[in-house]
Amino acid sequence: MAERGQFSLPAKRLCTRPGYGSGCRPGQLVGGTGLGSGALYAGPAAAAALGFLPFGKTQSPEALLDIAARKVAEKWPFQQVEERFERIPEPVQRRIVYWSFPRSEREIRMYSSFNTGAEDYTAVPGGTTAGTAPSGGADTAATDENLLSFRRGIALLDGGCVDNVLQVGFHLSGTVTEPAMQSEPETVCNVAISFDRCKITSVTCSCGNKDIFYCVHVVALSLYRIRKPDQVKLHLPISETLFQMNRDQLQKFAQYLITMHHTEVLPTAQKLADEILSQNSEINQVHGAPDPTAGASIDDENCWHLDEEQVQEQVKLFLSQGGYHGSGKQLNLLFAKVREMLKMRDSNGARMLTLITEQFMADPRLLLWRQQGTAMTDKYRQLWDELGALWTCIVLNPHCKLEQKAGWLKQLKKWNSVDVCPWEDGNPGNEIPILTNALPQGANANQDSLNKPHRTVFSRAIEACDLHWQDSHLQHIISSDLYTNYCYHDDTENSLFDSHGWPLWHEHVPTACARVDALRSHGYPREALRLAIAIVNTLRRQQQKQLEMFRTQKKELLHKGATSITNLEGWVGHPLDPIGTLFSSLMEACRVDDESFHGFSDTESVEQCKPLEYHHLPAHRFLEEGESYLTLAVEVALIGLGQQRIMPDGLYAQEKVCRNEEQLISKLQEIELDDTLVKIFRKQAVFLLEAGPYSGLGEIIHRESVPMHTFAKYLFTTLLPHDAELAYKTALRAMWLLVLESLAPSGDVSRPHHIASVVPNRYPRWFTLSHIESQQCELASTMLTAAKGDVRRLETVLESIQKNIHSSSHIFKLAQDAFKIATLMDSLRDITLLKVSLELGLQVMRMTLSTLNWRRREMVRWLVTCATEIGVYALDSIMQNWFTLFTPTEATSIVATTVMSNSTIVHLHLDCHQQEKLASSARMLALQCAVKDPQNCALSALTLCEKDHIAFETAYQIVLDAATTSMSYSQLFTIARYMEHRGYPMRAYKLATLAMTHLNLSYNQDTHPAINDVLWACTLSHSLGKNELAAIIPLVVKSIKCATVLSDILRRCTLTTPGMVGLHGRRNSGKLMSLDKAPLRQLLDATIGAYINTTHSRLTHISPRHYSEFIEFLSKARESFLMAHDGHIQFTQFIDNLKQIYKGKKKLMMLVRERFG
Repeated sequence: MAERGQFSLPAKRLCTRPGYGSGCRPGQLVGGTGLGSGALYAGPAAAAALGFLPFGKTQSPEALLDIAARKVAEKWPFQQVEERFERIPEPVQRRIVYWSFPRSEREIRMYSSFNTGAEDYTAVPGGTTAGTAPSGGADTAATDENLLSFRRGIALLDGGCVDNVLQVGFHLSGTVTEPAMQSEPETVCNVAISFDRCKITSVTCSCGNKDIFYCVHVVALSLYRIRKPDQVKLHLPISETLFQMNRDQLQKFAQYLITMHHTEVLPTAQKLADEILSQNSEINQVHGAPDPTAGASIDDENCWHLDEEQVQEQVKLFLSQGGYHGSGKQLNLLFAKVREMLKMRDSNGARMLTLITEQFMADPRLLLWRQQGTAMTDKYRQLWDELGALWTCIVLNPHCKLEQKAGWLKQLKKWNSVDVCPWEDGNPGNEIPILTNALPQGANANQDSLNKPHRTVFSRAIEACDLHWQDSHLQHIISSDLYTNYCYHDDTENSLFDSHGWPLWHEHVPTACARVDALRSHGYPREALRLAIAIVNTLRRQQQKQLEMFRTQKKELLHKGATSITNLEGWVGHPLDPIGTLFSSLMEACRVDDESFHGFSDTESVEQCKPLEYHHLPAHRFLEEGESYLTLAVEVALIGLGQQRIMPDGLYAQEKVCRNEEQLISKLQEIELDDTLVKIFRKQAVFLLEAGPYSGLGEIIHRESVPMHTFAKYLFTTLLPHDAELAYKTALRAMWLLVLESLAPSGDVSRPHHIASVVPNRYPRWFTLSHIESQQCELASTMLTAAKGDVRRLETVLESIQKNIHSSSHIFKLAQDAFKIATLMDSLRDITLLKVSLELGLQVMRMTLSTLNWRRREMVRWLVTCATEIGVYALDSIMQNWFTLFTPTEATSIVATTVMSNSTIVHLHLDCHQQEKLASSARMLALQCAVKDPQNCALSALTLCEKDHIAFETAYQIVLDAATTSMSYSQLFTIARYMEHRGYPMRAYKLATLAMTHLNLSYNQDTHPAINDVLWACTLSHSLGKNELAAIIPLVVKSIKCATVLSDILRRCTLTTPGMVGLHGRRNSGKLMSLDKAPLRQLLDATIGAYINTTHSRLTHISPRHYSEFIEFLSKARESFLMAHDGHIQFTQFIDNLKQIYKGKKKLMMLVRERFG
């Protein structure tokens, strides 16, 4: 622990010679506090159990001196004892000093290490103390890490490393030796501890360790004093010893002290001597002198030592790390430490939370996020939620003083007024009831407060400051298990007792549950349990009243389709977590080992970590026969989860609703169900179905209420083995997702639900809609899986899916799930489930037909696979209705192609007749697609129709009809090549000429992708004969202006005789075609002309770096010129013209002359 500085004058009370009385201490008179305050002593056996007496020794009646001294040591500061009595015998002083040191190890553990399981403790002999594994299930390794300092302190103590222990008055000192390690030598640390009224008030250690918690050396020395008090040499306060010395002894004492420590204290000693010798010095203006061993003064605050500076530094460090390096976990552990302190009624809990809050408010990221309009991270936001909840808990302390509450309220209002203070749910101006609303004692609650803008994380704590505990009915509830009124017959809505005479507590539910949390957190578990039971009984009574009310008004409400009683503020996801609080309180009460419920044991173990077990413990008197805390906990969780409530605004608030719902269900899943709990599930499921607007599964659902998919899935899986009919009824009711549906017309009772309008003109953004839809999908998938083999249920589930799920991707997932379940390798195929899968797939096809979906091809392939698994009639059906399911391209390239593949034929075991029937349907589909979309489907249609002459001819005619209007040259060239490949050269030639009419290549497109097709078309024409070549050359000349392409075509046409070497083995004899006659003369002239035009175009914007490239271009042009009989003359004239026209480009013309003369 970091040293907090040397003892200074203001820190220690002034001590004078005993017997002077209070008159020697002006301004420090005491009140009339008696010695009799505090709990009664329970006897020596209890004292041994609590650690006051060592185990294993003969127990005898304790001396009255020890009983009284122990009580005085707990309650009175020592100065008050001195002032109360003129003379205190030395034996009495010694016993008071002896009993003033802490006697329990749990506080030492609490102040020495993080503890993740403050409520869970087990006991074994040995006297060591530590927390067990946390209730959330953290492993032993995590617990060891959190208790590292405490465990190491025990190890040092057990290893005999504590020595020279001395207690002088209220001051304990000693040395602790750290054994040598591999890389570190042995070190000796000097430890000093001051204490008062069984609390350590300050610590110092020479190790220099800087941390929030006590270092291992302080732990070791403290445990030594607790476990081995009789081995500690005890002296009265040093001032008492000095009072017994005469002048010579005092001088000798001072001189020896200075001599032994002259290097450290000599300057201070000389300074003090000078001040004492000065008559007017400040030190001579007061009576007595400070004594660090004399205990506390009356005005000193009695609290455990907490290094506030280190708390602030650590929190600041954790916040600066921004959630990395486990800082979020460390801050949560700090919050857990605050709760641990509150449970032990330690005033440092509020102190520590104040320090933490100040650092949170000073976080520079708050201003940055506010300026940028960005939201804080989810984990950071949860830390703020816990901060607000802890403050609410603190101000609701049932035994806090009014001045404490006033101080907290002032501080909370100060934080609340800061601009960057986080809002409760990220959105200002929410219309949410304030905490004190609907309370008999909430006099400050008024209508204006319902519209409170910018509710912050501290708003509920500020509102909680208006609450009190003086209500007599509330006091009777929490203080007695026998509070009943069997003669009470008031059956009104807000009656104080139910029909059994059991007490009820009518209050805003989150507020009432905040009281329960406050009682639990401040160490009043029994009182919290009593209030929790009263609240749950009130909720159950209200539930029954609501059901009766709805039954009487059902016809009217269903006809109107509207209600005004839907909850605007849900209990699940609420900032105060009311349902979670009730559930946890009741579950704690039904643990097999509820030691934590009765209180802490001082012989707690660090060695044993037992898993939590919950059982039906003997019933409370305010429970029905057969009920227990466990059944009550389960029932209140189901009530909260099934509550119909409006979806809150804001991303974080909506995510919190989902997260808290999943957390509560996760806790329920840990409970092993028995017949008693199954009855509770049945009871609540029936209520939820029949409760109308009060239930999220009722017949009247508000359009913007929170969906019940996650909860219904849990109910379904739980009820299915016990009551399948009820399970399906519940799950099917929960499939609705009304926010995605249009409003039903008023009075429309054709649908089984009615959309209620509670908050008009309110259209919130559902940020979690994708998560909600996925949960809806999960619910449907769970039902499909369970319904395998049941035709009636499968049809019902299919109908619900088709009506309620609006996302094509989720329906596709369900279709895939159904297909997998139906075709599991270890079971027979379920043809009904396969049909359901196909039906869902067909719906997906229809939904996505006219929209863009990147998974569309995958969906089409999967649908064909599913139809193939069902049989020929399914394949034939999707082909007959292809235009409602597929695009023409999908139908030909995927559907028809797959249907006619060999793998499909083999898989279906088709005979020749069936093959032909299926192929006929595929060909018909292909021709229809070709007519509708010839550009993309004509080639596929030709391919599919190859084996049927009539169909093939029909497809070819469709291509010809579309060639001049709707098909591009590339599509026509592709089909032409296909025809040539299939052995139809004349049809290929025909299509190639049609393609040429659509083509246009300019002079600079010498890399155009159609060039290869043009060369192929000319080669094909040349191979067919002179007439075909003569027919295509005019088309080439018209369409192509690129000189290099024309010269390439010209060169190819002069190499062989037309038709001489046909592509298909046809040979003709004849002469080479003359370049001076048509059609090659036309091609030659076009080529030369193209070169001339291209040359002039290039020279217009040519740069020097392209000169060499241009010279090569002219060389290729010369080759084409020379093909004409007068080509040499033409080229020479062409070059001369260039020299004359472009004589300004001297360097270029010089290069031209060098190459061409």
